[in-house]
Amino acid sequence: MKLKSLLIPAVISIGSLLYSQAALPESEINPELQENFTIVSSAHNYDLNPHTASYSAEAQILTGLYEGLFTYNPITLDPTYALAKSYRISRDKKRWTFILRDDAKFSDGTEITAQDFVDSWLKLLGEKYAPYSSLFDIVEGAADFREGKINKEQVGLKALDAYTLSVHLNAPASHLTKLLCMPSFSVTKEAGVYSGPFVLEQYTEAGMILLKNENYYDSKKVPLSKITILFSNDENENTYNYNTGNIDWLSSTFNNDRLLTRDSLQLYAEFATQFFFFKLNENSIWNKVEFRQALLEAVPWDELRANTYVPATTLVYPLNGYRQPQGYVFTDKAEAALMLNDAKKANNISFEQRLSIRFAIPDTEYMNTKAELLKKAWSEIGVDLEIIKVPEYAYLSNIPSLEADLFSYTWIGDFADPLAFLELFRSNSTLNVSLWSNKEYDSLLNESCLYSDENHNQLLSKAEQILLDEAVILPIQHPVSLNIINLNVVGGWSINAFDIHPLKYLFKRESKDKIPNIVMLTE
Repeated sequence: MKLKSLLIPAVISIGSLLYSQAALPESEINPELQENFTIVSSAHNYDLNPHTASYSAEAQILTGLYEGLFTYNPITLDPTYALAKSYRISRDKKRWTFILRDDAKFSDGTEITAQDFVDSWLKLLGEKYAPYSSLFDIVEGAADFREGKINKEQVGLKALDAYTLSVHLNAPASHLTKLLCMPSFSVTKEAGVYSGPFVLEQYTEAGMILLKNENYYDSKKVPLSKITILFSNDENENTYNYNTGNIDWLSSTFNNDRLLTRDSLQLYAEFATQFFFFKLNENSIWNKVEFRQALLEAVPWDELRANTYVPATTLVYPLNGYRQPQGYVFTDKAEAALMLNDAKKANNISFEQRLSIRFAIPDTEYMNTKAELLKKAWSEIGVDLEIIKVPEYAYLSNIPSLEADLFSYTWIGDFADPLAFLELFRSNSTLNVSLWSNKEYDSLLNESCLYSDENHNQLLSKAEQILLDEAVILPIQHPVSLNIINLNVVGGWSINAFDIHPLKYLFKRESKDKIPNIVMLTE
């Protein structure tokens, strides 16, 4: 795919919280056009359990199947009331009381109560493979319950009555409403029962079908009756079907040269960072910070970040009000060699001994190119890089078990706060696959939650500086999102930095572009 010109925003603005449901931009929507909406997504195994799902493509679908106290505003992504209708915070800011809607029901017609939220969140905390469960460690007793140290009655989650939910926190957490927008914290019941605007009617290897949930409290304002999601990685077929009007939204591969409606290409910076990270294996010399620092001094940063849209020198995506720490920009191989020799001397390793490091990568052309750059640069200072290639579809799930020292990762923040990135390296976090631990770093993250002003960002900036100084990560780029959708034809879809587009707002407009006599081209 070739793109000639790109306009990428450098900073994401964080708006104030919105506490009313976002209205549809069209006063009248033709119901006859809403009978089916077709999306093509990339083909892989989708996990539709909100507690264990971790991919952004899964989060997109889960916005249609499940809902929590808050949901994302479709334009700003600020927290918007969903199953909660109000809340209040105690004077010490450690007790949050949520008042639920009294007309909310599951798809099976049963009432959604405060106890359902307590049960759902306890189930999340008790799920061994829940990647985001540690984000709830801000709740009193949550971490201990997650680790099997206490029983559920000791967790600070209480249903005061059918519609009143009390949440006791260990310390103030100004980001809680943002957190509660995530699918992981939605309300669930047994399998096949949903709390969101749609229900899953069918799921096969070819795709899935979602139907409107008639028991959803706001079903009359959900325009679409049916959503068909097809799985395909065939760029020519996808492009042909989009050109001929068989697809309303294409979020999988496509052939840019054959795309006929250029206005359909939606390209924008994503609240995400691609980086390499060290996994601290027991008894490995790469556990020692001085060896990692020597390696990073020799990294050819300019070459490594070449052909990226938004090069990244730090982990956290640039945010208004967040002062970025000193990142990685300069390469000095002579200094790197001296640093490596000093590290060897301090650890009783002879200067002549060559060291080795294992880099596990998804087997793609892009990653092979990056790995070869590191291999050449590090060889010049006496370190041999072994490249371990893993099929792309199996890469992320195999990181915990792979015998390697260095890995590649791309992380999309789930809420507009530096914490969305820095939680990846908190010692007790379920998201911490690096196994790095630093008490001062953890303390700064915990203290930051006491504030919602500039002190919050200052503390997090200090924490990120520690992470960078310890040479745990190699920041590469901030990726871009790419979707094919004609916004003159589709409404309720807006460009945003999370690349999350709640399904409840989508609808088809009256006008529809017609492109006659299209012939599918094959190689």
